[in-house]
Amino acid sequence: MFDFNPTTGGLRIQIDVASFDASNVDQFKNDFERLCPGELAAVDVDLARVEMIDSSAIGALLSVHRRLNGHGPISIHNPRPSVLSVIELLRLHRVFHIEIDEEAA
Repeated sequence: MFDFNPTTGGLRIQIDVASFDASNVDQFKNDFERLCPGELAAVDVDLARVEMIDSSAIGALLSVHRRLNGHGPISIHNPRPSVLSVIELLRLHRVFHIEIDEEAA
């Protein structure tokens, strides 16, 4: 469901659910707290498989962002158009760095 992989100074998170929402956000938060190293320089979140995202999942991503304390970026990779539209509607494209990999496009 959620795959956390440490990188040099950071963390890569693969979210493997079609609907990232209140039904699974508690597991995401618990896994993040349990597996996340103390200080992170950057976090990459791959949303390629996520078709729908709700406010609780957005809140979870913002809590990851706050965990960085301005030390590094949180990058959102490969959001589907429906997910990207929610991020843009909430103006979070100003908070998160959005990356679309050519292979995923």
